[in-house]
Amino acid sequence: MAGEQAQKDNVNTNKDSVRVNEEINVSRVRVIDENGEQLGILHVNEAIRLARQRELDLVEIAPKAEPPVCKIINFGKFKYEKQKREKTQRKNQQIQVLKEIRFHPNTDSHDFDFKTKHAINFLEEGNKVKAVVLFKGREMAYTEYGENLLNKFVERVQDIAKVESPIKLEGRNMSVIVIPVKNKSKKK
Repeated sequence: MAGEQAQKDNVNTNKDSVRVNEEINVSRVRVIDENGEQLGILHVNEAIRLARQRELDLVEIAPKAEPPVCKIINFGKFKYEKQKREKTQRKNQQIQVLKEIRFHPNTDSHDFDFKTKHAINFLEEGNKVKAVVLFKGREMAYTEYGENLLNKFVERVQDIAKVESPIKLEGRNMSVIVIPVKNKSKKK
């Protein structure tokens, strides 16, 4: 039983990784040498023998192609370069967080300015901002106050942000989502 589990674990790790040399389980493959020149379609054993003669490995590059494409390269160097590419992709990836600013229909001008200043800081950091007006009880009869407040908010941040989702009323909340304009936002 333990042997079967180890075998299953081995199969699962092979699905995610690249197959090398004897792990390649097809009869014929298209072979590319270390200089990028095509050697044609060869039998797997012959391709492995060629790779060993050059003291390199046969690595399956495109397993879904017909026939699968394999390259004769140094597998250690291939893995290193792949990890390096993935690391730079993760590094360059920008994660946007949705920050929320809450208002009420009768929010005072000082509180509005204070919260808008925070929203501008969030936008400069590269985050999305959702401005929400919360209505309580009879305030629902005066939704135009909330809409005016959100229009004023959008007008205040329009030089560094653009509207992603227009003003909409959802139950007792009215909201708008703004995202930073790419060329004007600061990076952390």
